[in-house]
Amino acid sequence: MIYIITPVYNRKEFTKNYLKALREQTIQDFKVIIVDDGSSDGTSEMIEQEFPEVILLKENGDLWWAEATNIGVKYALAHATDYIMTLNDDTVPESDYIENMIFWSNRKPDALLGALAMDINTGKPIGGGFLHSWKKPRTSANLVHILEEKELVGLVKVDNFPGRGLLIPRKVFDKIGLYDSENFPQAAADDDFSYRAINAGYEIFCNCDAKINSFPDESGGVYLKKNKSLKNFYKHLFSIKGSGNLIFFTRLAIKNCPKKRYLLKYLFLGWSNRIGGYLKEWIFE
Repeated sequence: MIYIITPVYNRKEFTKNYLKALREQTIQDFKVIIVDDGSSDGTSEMIEQEFPEVILLKENGDLWWAEATNIGVKYALAHATDYIMTLNDDTVPESDYIENMIFWSNRKPDALLGALAMDINTGKPIGGGFLHSWKKPRTSANLVHILEEKELVGLVKVDNFPGRGLLIPRKVFDKIGLYDSENFPQAAADDDFSYRAINAGYEIFCNCDAKINSFPDESGGVYLKKNKSLKNFYKHLFSIKGSGNLIFFTRLAIKNCPKKRYLLKYLFLGWSNRIGGYLKEWIFE
């Protein structure tokens, strides 16, 4: 059995469309856990009325992604799940998404499997995990920027995968624990989990046959980068939603870099990219 964990907050229509897509899956051997962290737009009421099969956990509005996800994971672990999937409500999974996840998980039962994210507006792939190098950090890249679209089939091994559509065997949580919500309440919690899983001996693949349609502009980090200002530059680097958050990046590197001789170079290039990349886009856009 797969338990799908999805934290939500005040995105009722996104959540509704997401749950409709899950209801239309070709295979229904899964359960959905929605962790509603204090929504005030009627999200919980909508779920109770229209999706009674969903397990709804109501929280008080003081959580972020990592701890809200942990609450769902704890529930799933207490109910004898075999796999846990983390999936966002700003996605619309293809109807055979779960079927293709199960197909490959039967062949790679100990691996973490991520979904191929497609731009819902263009139909083009936008995310497939990352190939990452601590020694040569400039070589880190999104899988879809490395392979041609025709090569995105089956399983492709990656070094890091975000929490959007990641299928995780129960044994991974049993071995490495939950998401580190103390150090990474929002951004970087899924990166940290990926590195910890790999360091524990698990493999991560992008399952290119399992596709989710994604809304690329819905992330708070994307908003800060698209709407350039001094205020948003600061938020990009230091706010909890900032995709370039220097504090989380530094913690992530110190915690997971396998060899300390790589660390200073990695940090310097990472800081430079996060600060300089924003400014470069702002100046030349």
